Amino acid sequence: MKKILALTLAAFMLIALAACGGNTPSGSDDEPDYSFADGDQYEHIGGKLNILNWGEYIDEELIAIFEEETGVEVNYMEMTSNEEMLIKLRSADCVYDMCFPSDYIIEKLIADDLLLPLDMDKIPNAKNIAPRMLEITNGFDPGNKYSLPYMWGTVGILYNTTMVDEEVDSWDILWNEKYSGQIWQYDSVRDAIAVSLLRLGYDINTRNADEVNQAKDELIKQIPLLKGLGTDDIRTSMKNNMAALAVIYSGDAFDACTENEDLAYVVPKEGSNVWFDNVVIPKSAQNVEAAHAFINFINDANLAARNTEYIFYSSPNQGAIDLLDEEFRSNEIFNPSDEVLARCSVFHDLGDFVEVFNNAWSEYHAAMRK
Repeated sequence: MKKILALTLAAFMLIALAACGGNTPSGSDDEPDYSFADGDQYEHIGGKLNILNWGEYIDEELIAIFEEETGVEVNYMEMTSNEEMLIKLRSADCVYDMCFPSDYIIEKLIADDLLLPLDMDKIPNAKNIAPRMLEITNGFDPGNKYSLPYMWGTVGILYNTTMVDEEVDSWDILWNEKYSGQIWQYDSVRDAIAVSLLRLGYDINTRNADEVNQAKDELIKQIPLLKGLGTDDIRTSMKNNMAALAVIYSGDAFDACTENEDLAYVVPKEGSNVWFDNVVIPKSAQNVEAAHAFINFINDANLAARNTEYIFYSSPNQGAIDLLDEEFRSNEIFNPSDEVLARCSVFHDLGDFVEVFNNAWSEYHAAMRK
């Protein structure tokens, strides 16, 4: 999504998993078997496949395996935001055969009639995707007609247990003057305003301007308590014990907690955002056959397990989850319970009402500069 993890972490965890044995994707204590088990199902497809994805969001060796199995030449291009991807897909000269947008952008793409329905007969490995994941993604792609989940996660509070001496279970703690100068807020209009909306008991997808402005006013009140606004730098700061509390994505929290045992993560009781990055095929795709083949390929259980270990974000692929080491499967950050997910919501496309959020965010930034 919009979160990039250090490659060294993935290497570290693979070493750790090998050292402790457990359930490897090969089912033995030997090095996991990441071969493409279903390679024989593909005849030589050939041609080029233009993929648009987030940076460092796939194990590049999988692309090489796919090229060898299918004869397809993959051109992998990276994006830095959903908005950038939206502009590219709306362009008259769009060259992409498949891409990985987030939930609310998929709603917009469907509304704009820019996506092809997926041919599920060509994606038999879709059977590996957990039903509970499809139940959630059905909320922004009814019937999961145009997309399949690729990676997902939550937004919550990462905190240092040596600096915070009380229970962390509510967004309220981010407004506690006791931690003045030790709190990170996330520098994102939807994420930051969502935190404030939830604290006030409102819906993160509200279309009530008064509620959005109340949330903005509460964020302004929080400004004197902040260490700052951040994104990827939050993770580094928390790893190095430079702050007590932070709004953060679960993948970054998993990363940080792996490297610093004093850190813990919680999805507050008021609820939070659960986000999804799904794979889609634009209507402008030139190699639809290769796109379907690639979607099927990355949903092979062995390959999805390998990809998950590389990226460190939560996988919707139950076949992959079943193959991962217990340290992954039992980790509540990586694999939150149904109870946690029940109090989380996806972001939806706000249409023109997004300008109310954007205006509130501009006023918030103006207040920060005072």
